Amino acid sequence: MSRICQAIGEEFDAWKQRSLTGVELEYLYLDASHFRFHDGARAEPVLVAWGITSDGQPRLLALESISAESHDAVVGFLRGLIARGLRPPLLTTTDGAPGLIGAVEQVFPDSLRQRCLFHRARNVVAKVSAGDQDEVKADYWGIFDDITVDAGAAAVAEARRRAAAFDDKWRSQYPSAVACVTDDLEVVTVYLRFPRDHWRRIRHTNLIERTFGETRRRVKVIGRLPGERSCLSLVWAVLDRASRGWRGVVQTPANVRLLQQLRRDLHHPPATDESASPDIPEAVTPAA
Repeated sequence: MSRICQAIGEEFDAWKQRSLTGVELEYLYLDASHFRFHDGARAEPVLVAWGITSDGQPRLLALESISAESHDAVVGFLRGLIARGLRPPLLTTTDGAPGLIGAVEQVFPDSLRQRCLFHRARNVVAKVSAGDQDEVKADYWGIFDDITVDAGAAAVAEARRRAAAFDDKWRSQYPSAVACVTDDLEVVTVYLRFPRDHWRRIRHTNLIERTFGETRRRVKVIGRLPGERSCLSLVWAVLDRASRGWRGVVQTPANVRLLQQLRRDLHHPPATDESASPDIPEAVTPAA
Protein backbone atom coordinates (compact mmCIF):
# COMPACT_ATOMS: atom_id res chain seq x y z
CA MET A 1 0.00 0.00 0.00
CA SER A 2 2.82 2.40 0.81
CA ARG A 3 4.45 1.70 -2.56
CA ILE A 4 1.13 2.32 -4.35
CA CYS A 5 0.60 5.60 -2.52
CA GLN A 6 4.15 6.69 -3.30
CA ALA A 7 3.68 5.86 -6.99
CA ILE A 8 0.43 7.82 -7.14
CA GLY A 9 2.11 10.77 -5.45
CA GLU A 10 4.97 10.73 -7.96
CA GLU A 11 2.56 10.52 -10.89
CA PHE A 12 0.58 13.44 -9.49
CA ASP A 13 3.73 15.54 -9.02
CA ALA A 14 4.69 14.97 -12.66
CA TRP A 15 1.14 15.66 -13.86
CA LYS A 16 0.78 19.00 -12.09
CA GLN A 17 4.04 20.29 -13.58
CA ARG A 18 3.43 19.21 -17.18
CA SER A 19 3.25 21.73 -20.00
CA LEU A 20 -0.18 22.81 -21.23
CA THR A 21 1.14 24.47 -24.38
CA GLY A 22 -0.39 21.85 -26.66
CA VAL A 23 -3.88 22.10 -25.12
CA GLU A 24 -6.05 24.10 -27.53
CA LEU A 25 -8.74 24.96 -25.02
CA GLU A 26 -12.21 26.22 -25.94
CA TYR A 27 -14.21 25.72 -22.71
CA LEU A 28 -12.89 25.99 -19.14
CA TYR A 29 -14.78 24.81 -16.03
CA LEU A 30 -13.80 25.78 -12.50
CA ASP A 31 -15.19 24.39 -9.26
CA ALA A 32 -14.04 23.58 -5.75
CA SER A 33 -14.84 21.04 -3.06
CA HIS A 34 -13.82 21.01 0.60
CA PHE A 35 -11.71 18.40 2.42
CA ARG A 36 -10.18 18.22 5.90
CA PHE A 37 -6.43 17.61 5.85
CA HIS A 38 -4.94 19.86 8.58
CA ASP A 39 -5.17 19.23 12.32
CA GLY A 40 -7.67 21.49 14.04
CA ALA A 41 -8.66 23.19 10.80
CA ARG A 42 -11.93 23.30 9.00
CA ALA A 43 -12.38 21.67 5.63
CA GLU A 44 -10.41 23.58 3.01
CA PRO A 45 -11.17 24.00 -0.70
CA VAL A 46 -9.51 22.06 -3.48
CA LEU A 47 -9.94 23.94 -6.76
CA VAL A 48 -10.16 21.97 -9.99
CA ALA A 49 -9.93 23.12 -13.60
CA TRP A 50 -10.97 20.98 -16.50
CA GLY A 51 -11.86 21.86 -20.04
CA ILE A 52 -12.91 20.85 -23.52
CA THR A 53 -10.46 21.28 -26.38
CA SER A 54 -10.96 22.42 -29.95
CA ASP A 55 -11.35 18.80 -31.07
CA GLY A 56 -14.16 18.30 -28.52
CA GLN A 57 -12.21 16.21 -26.03
CA PRO A 58 -12.43 16.69 -22.23
CA ARG A 59 -9.17 17.35 -20.39
CA LEU A 60 -8.45 17.45 -16.67
CA LEU A 61 -6.11 20.45 -16.42
CA ALA A 62 -5.15 21.22 -12.83
CA LEU A 63 -6.05 20.98 -9.17
CA GLU A 64 -4.67 22.82 -6.19
CA SER A 65 -5.51 23.39 -2.56
CA ILE A 66 -6.25 26.98 -1.61
CA SER A 67 -6.92 28.49 1.81
CA ALA A 68 -10.19 29.99 0.59
CA GLU A 69 -12.02 30.70 -2.66
CA SER A 70 -10.61 34.21 -2.52
CA HIS A 71 -9.80 36.44 -5.45
CA ASP A 72 -6.03 36.34 -4.91
CA ALA A 73 -5.91 32.57 -4.47
CA VAL A 74 -7.85 31.90 -7.66
CA VAL A 75 -5.84 34.49 -9.61
CA GLY A 76 -2.66 32.65 -8.62
CA PHE A 77 -4.18 29.32 -9.69
CA LEU A 78 -5.23 30.67 -13.10
CA ARG A 79 -1.96 32.47 -13.73
CA GLY A 80 -0.22 29.17 -13.04
CA LEU A 81 -2.19 27.63 -15.93
CA ILE A 82 -1.12 30.46 -18.23
CA ALA A 83 2.51 30.12 -17.13
CA ARG A 84 2.37 26.47 -18.17
CA GLY A 85 1.19 27.46 -21.62
CA LEU A 86 -2.62 27.23 -21.52
CA ARG A 87 -4.32 29.50 -24.03
CA PRO A 88 -7.29 31.61 -22.91
CA PRO A 89 -10.64 29.84 -23.26
CA LEU A 90 -13.60 31.13 -25.20
CA LEU A 91 -15.94 30.43 -22.28
CA THR A 92 -15.41 29.84 -18.56
CA THR A 93 -18.22 28.24 -16.54
CA THR A 94 -18.29 28.81 -12.77
CA ASP A 95 -20.60 29.01 -9.81
CA GLY A 96 -21.37 32.36 -8.20
CA ALA A 97 -18.44 32.64 -5.75
CA PRO A 98 -17.37 36.31 -5.93
CA GLY A 99 -13.65 35.56 -5.62
CA LEU A 100 -13.84 33.02 -8.43
CA ILE A 101 -15.79 35.35 -10.71
CA GLY A 102 -13.49 38.31 -10.10
CA ALA A 103 -10.38 36.22 -10.72
CA VAL A 104 -11.72 34.80 -13.99
CA GLU A 105 -12.63 38.27 -15.25
CA GLN A 106 -9.18 39.60 -14.32
CA VAL A 107 -7.07 36.78 -15.77
CA PHE A 108 -9.24 36.09 -18.84
CA PRO A 109 -10.70 39.54 -19.61
CA ASP A 110 -11.41 38.68 -23.25
CA SER A 111 -13.21 35.39 -22.50
CA LEU A 112 -16.93 35.00 -21.90
CA ARG A 113 -18.24 33.70 -18.57
CA GLN A 114 -21.26 31.48 -17.99
CA ARG A 115 -22.93 31.19 -14.59
CA CYS A 116 -23.75 27.54 -13.76
CA LEU A 117 -27.49 27.05 -14.34
CA PHE A 118 -27.76 24.33 -11.71
CA HIS A 119 -26.25 26.52 -9.01
CA ARG A 120 -28.60 29.31 -10.01
CA ALA A 121 -31.59 26.92 -9.99
CA ARG A 122 -30.81 25.95 -6.39
CA ASN A 123 -30.64 29.61 -5.43
CA VAL A 124 -34.02 30.28 -7.05
CA VAL A 125 -35.79 27.28 -5.49
CA ALA A 126 -34.40 28.12 -2.04
CA LYS A 127 -36.42 31.35 -2.10
CA VAL A 128 -39.73 29.60 -2.88
CA SER A 129 -42.19 27.90 -0.51
CA ALA A 130 -42.22 24.10 -0.62
CA GLY A 131 -45.63 23.87 -2.27
CA ASP A 132 -44.52 25.90 -5.32
CA GLN A 133 -40.96 24.68 -5.71
CA ASP A 134 -41.64 22.03 -8.36
CA GLU A 135 -43.62 24.43 -10.55
CA VAL A 136 -41.13 27.27 -10.18
CA LYS A 137 -38.26 24.91 -10.95
CA ALA A 138 -40.04 23.63 -14.08
CA ASP A 139 -40.72 27.19 -15.22
CA TYR A 140 -37.09 28.12 -14.55
CA TRP A 141 -35.80 25.36 -16.81
CA GLY A 142 -38.46 26.30 -19.33
CA ILE A 143 -36.49 29.51 -19.90
CA PHE A 144 -33.45 27.60 -21.14
CA ASP A 145 -34.57 24.23 -22.49
CA ASP A 146 -35.75 23.43 -26.03
CA ILE A 147 -34.79 26.71 -27.65
CA THR A 148 -35.04 26.01 -31.37
CA VAL A 149 -33.92 29.29 -32.96
CA ASP A 150 -30.39 29.81 -34.23
CA ALA A 151 -27.52 30.11 -31.77
CA GLY A 152 -26.49 33.66 -31.03
CA ALA A 153 -28.60 36.79 -30.72
CA ALA A 154 -31.83 35.03 -31.69
CA ALA A 155 -31.42 32.36 -29.01
CA VAL A 156 -30.55 34.94 -26.34
CA ALA A 157 -33.60 37.01 -27.33
CA GLU A 158 -35.84 33.95 -27.01
CA ALA A 159 -34.47 33.22 -23.52
CA ARG A 160 -35.14 36.84 -22.55
CA ARG A 161 -38.71 36.57 -23.79
CA ARG A 162 -39.24 33.45 -21.69
CA ALA A 163 -37.60 35.09 -18.67
CA ALA A 164 -40.04 38.00 -18.99
CA ALA A 165 -42.93 35.51 -18.88
CA PHE A 166 -41.37 33.90 -15.78
CA ASP A 167 -41.15 37.36 -14.24
CA ASP A 168 -44.81 38.14 -14.99
CA LYS A 169 -45.97 34.86 -13.46
CA TRP A 170 -43.96 34.77 -10.24
CA ARG A 171 -42.73 38.25 -9.29
CA SER A 172 -45.73 39.13 -7.12
CA GLN A 173 -45.28 35.97 -5.01
CA TYR A 174 -41.52 35.48 -5.06
CA PRO A 175 -39.72 38.70 -6.05
CA SER A 176 -36.38 37.52 -4.63
CA ALA A 177 -36.52 34.27 -6.58
CA VAL A 178 -37.38 36.10 -9.80
CA ALA A 179 -34.55 38.57 -9.22
CA CYS A 180 -32.13 35.62 -9.09
CA VAL A 181 -33.04 35.01 -12.72
CA THR A 182 -33.60 38.46 -14.16
CA ASP A 183 -30.73 40.28 -12.43
CA ASP A 184 -28.17 37.78 -13.78
CA LEU A 185 -29.86 36.94 -17.06
CA GLU A 186 -26.93 38.14 -19.13
CA VAL A 187 -24.45 35.71 -17.53
CA VAL A 188 -26.79 32.71 -17.50
CA THR A 189 -27.54 32.96 -21.23
CA VAL A 190 -24.00 33.37 -22.56
CA TYR A 191 -23.86 29.68 -23.59
CA LEU A 192 -26.54 30.38 -26.21
CA ARG A 193 -23.94 32.16 -28.32
CA PHE A 194 -22.13 28.84 -28.82
CA PRO A 195 -22.98 25.82 -31.00
CA ARG A 196 -26.34 24.27 -30.18
CA ASP A 197 -24.75 20.82 -29.89
CA HIS A 198 -22.70 22.13 -26.98
CA TRP A 199 -25.37 23.92 -24.95
CA ARG A 200 -26.13 21.17 -22.45
CA ARG A 201 -22.44 20.56 -21.80
CA ILE A 202 -21.28 24.13 -21.28
CA ARG A 203 -24.04 25.70 -19.18
CA HIS A 204 -23.17 24.06 -15.85
CA THR A 205 -20.34 22.57 -13.76
CA ASN A 206 -22.23 19.44 -12.71
CA LEU A 207 -19.74 16.99 -14.17
CA ILE A 208 -16.98 17.92 -11.76
CA GLU A 209 -19.47 18.19 -8.88
CA ARG A 210 -20.59 14.59 -9.42
CA THR A 211 -16.98 13.45 -9.47
CA PHE A 212 -16.26 15.38 -6.28
CA GLY A 213 -19.17 13.53 -4.71
CA GLU A 214 -17.47 10.25 -5.52
CA THR A 215 -14.24 11.55 -4.01
CA ARG A 216 -15.98 12.63 -0.79
CA ARG A 217 -17.66 9.23 -0.55
CA ARG A 218 -14.27 7.53 -0.65
CA VAL A 219 -12.75 9.69 2.08
CA LYS A 220 -15.82 9.86 4.32
CA VAL A 221 -14.72 6.89 6.41
CA ILE A 222 -11.31 8.49 6.95
CA GLY A 223 -12.62 11.66 8.60
CA ARG A 224 -9.41 13.61 8.02
CA LEU A 225 -6.77 12.90 5.40
CA PRO A 226 -3.14 12.62 6.56
CA GLY A 227 -2.12 15.88 4.91
CA GLU A 228 -2.41 18.17 1.92
CA ARG A 229 -0.27 16.06 -0.42
CA SER A 230 -2.20 12.88 0.42
CA CYS A 231 -5.49 14.69 -0.14
CA LEU A 232 -4.47 16.13 -3.49
CA SER A 233 -3.02 12.83 -4.68
CA LEU A 234 -6.23 10.99 -3.82
CA VAL A 235 -8.47 13.63 -5.41
CA TRP A 236 -6.31 13.61 -8.53
CA ALA A 237 -6.33 9.80 -8.75
CA VAL A 238 -10.15 9.72 -8.58
CA LEU A 239 -10.54 12.55 -11.08
CA ASP A 240 -7.96 11.11 -13.44
CA ARG A 241 -9.73 7.75 -13.48
CA ALA A 242 -13.16 9.38 -13.87
CA SER A 243 -12.02 11.71 -16.65
CA ARG A 244 -11.40 8.73 -18.94
CA GLY A 245 -15.16 8.28 -19.11
CA TRP A 246 -16.10 11.94 -19.50
CA ARG A 247 -17.91 12.92 -22.68
CA GLY A 248 -16.76 15.82 -24.78
CA VAL A 249 -18.74 17.70 -27.41
CA VAL A 250 -19.52 17.10 -31.08
CA GLN A 251 -17.39 19.17 -33.44
CA THR A 252 -19.05 19.48 -36.82
CA PRO A 253 -17.55 21.78 -39.47
CA ALA A 254 -20.28 24.34 -38.69
CA ASN A 255 -19.48 24.17 -34.96
CA VAL A 256 -15.77 24.64 -35.62
CA ARG A 257 -16.45 27.66 -37.85
CA LEU A 258 -18.63 29.27 -35.17
CA LEU A 259 -15.99 28.74 -32.47
CA GLN A 260 -13.25 30.09 -34.73
CA GLN A 261 -15.34 33.18 -35.44
CA LEU A 262 -15.95 33.70 -31.71
CA ARG A 263 -12.23 33.38 -31.04
CA ARG A 264 -11.44 35.98 -33.69
CA ASP A 265 -14.08 38.33 -32.30
CA LEU A 266 -13.04 37.89 -28.65
CA HIS A 267 -9.28 37.40 -28.75
CA HIS A 268 -8.14 38.72 -32.12
CA PRO A 269 -10.46 41.60 -33.11
CA PRO A 270 -9.35 43.38 -36.30
CA ALA A 271 -7.30 46.48 -35.68
CA THR A 272 -8.95 49.73 -36.68
CA ASP A 273 -7.04 52.46 -38.44
CA GLU A 274 -9.12 55.59 -38.14
CA SER A 275 -6.80 57.53 -40.43
CA ALA A 276 -7.59 55.09 -43.25
CA SER A 277 -11.30 54.83 -42.56
CA PRO A 278 -13.39 55.18 -45.71
CA ASP A 279 -16.32 56.47 -43.68
CA ILE A 280 -14.86 59.96 -43.18
CA PRO A 281 -13.48 61.65 -46.30
CA GLU A 282 -10.18 63.44 -45.75
CA ALA A 283 -11.61 66.76 -46.92
CA VAL A 284 -14.42 66.71 -44.37
CA THR A 285 -13.78 67.86 -40.82
CA PRO A 286 -16.36 66.50 -38.32
CA ALA A 287 -18.34 69.20 -36.57
CA ALA A 288 -17.49 69.88 -32.94
